[in-house]
Amino acid sequence: MSKLGLKLEEINALQPLEIATNESVREKFIQIYEAMWTRTTGLSGEAAFERESRNFNRLLSEKEDIRKQCTKFSIFTAFLDVAISGLTLEPGTKAQAYLMARNTPIDTYYDEKDQKKTKYETQCVLTVSGYGELVLRARCGQIQYADNPVIVYAEDEFEFGERNGQKYVNYGCRLPHTSGQITACFMKITRADGSIDYSVMLPEDWNRLAYYSAKQNRRWSEQEKKFVLGNPNALYGPQKDGSMNIDPGFLIAKCIKHAFKSYPKARVGRGTQLESQQVEEVVINDDLYGVDTETGEVQSRTQDTGFAPANDFSSGVTVNVEEQDDTF
Repeated sequence: MSKLGLKLEEINALQPLEIATNESVREKFIQIYEAMWTRTTGLSGEAAFERESRNFNRLLSEKEDIRKQCTKFSIFTAFLDVAISGLTLEPGTKAQAYLMARNTPIDTYYDEKDQKKTKYETQCVLTVSGYGELVLRARCGQIQYADNPVIVYAEDEFEFGERNGQKYVNYGCRLPHTSGQITACFMKITRADGSIDYSVMLPEDWNRLAYYSAKQNRRWSEQEKKFVLGNPNALYGPQKDGSMNIDPGFLIAKCIKHAFKSYPKARVGRGTQLESQQVEEVVINDDLYGVDTETGEVQSRTQDTGFAPANDFSSGVTVNVEEQDDTF
């Protein structure tokens, strides 16, 4: 493979929509994808690049905040993270990944009053949805597959607990569901060793998330001279009495998203975050991107990335939902 002569200043000189189509970036994407995923997915690096460069630029075209505010280098790394993850940016209700702009702390300094301040930079981040995380964890051998999440209504029989160190769910569907009152949502997960795990969400869980949503939407009250809680995401179904009548499709997406909080970290690129572990960080070496931070040159040397995937169990992941919303 020819040497990639792309340097950081050359990346910064590109327009956002030119980054994913740059010839040197193309070669690096193909190199990473073929080293990590072609044997598992059967898709060539060139075919993956053609598909994902189109998907990537489609998302950039739709997101003005990323194009105008994010650093060029973060857009570059986010695109290569698509190759590292092996996921797709194809749109849809079960989208595996998408792009977001995040303010990221990069340095600290002291102002003229000797007060410590934090310097932030807006970066483009590849965000893996719950559906994408299912695929990641199946590919790395943590799970075999996950059943479709089940919504539990007030009329149903439902019991969840732990016996002899093993979680269990007893469920019986009792039709018709005339009340429309949702009391739980659960998903059965089959681990790689054949053991069973359950992800369960109860009203106290989505009420807590609705509070975080309201807190994120807080506003300044001139009358009270302080910040007050805003309205939570409408899909939580806030009622006048303070209760929540959560949207079923939204709850299913949340159940998937929060299913793996207690699982080991999934290995992803340094510019990638999982919805379920957005505060977690997985350190990725600069060498994987081929960027020499000293000289600013993107290298193409062959290397053992250490990311070779385990057996592919992804065909067993069969999660179906009609709607997904990614915000709290």
